[in-house]
Amino acid sequence: MIADPTNAEAAQTADAAVRLSVARPGDKGVIVDVRAESHAGDHGVDVSELQRRLLEFGFVEGARIEVLHEGAIWRDPIAVRLDDMRIGLRRRDAEDVWVLLDAK
Repeated sequence: MIADPTNAEAAQTADAAVRLSVARPGDKGVIVDVRAESHAGDHGVDVSELQRRLLEFGFVEGARIEVLHEGAIWRDPIAVRLDDMRIGLRRRDAEDVWVLLDAK
């Protein structure tokens, strides 16, 4: 039986994706998933509300992203370029955005 290359490629992409919260300034990539799955108490809003907010800001699959800056204290918040916008984001909210980073 021949493996489906589409499924293999999707599995490889999923394995290579990282949470936006671990990216460092200068890292660039593409958003592959937004799934709010953290504990609701961590964000001050419930999980579905957080996911809705991220999607409304433009954190959608296929969007280009670059980490521009991180705060001096505990590296929080982070500033990102999302397509042609600049957005500040708490690192704990960035945990729910999965990014496929460009090779350096």
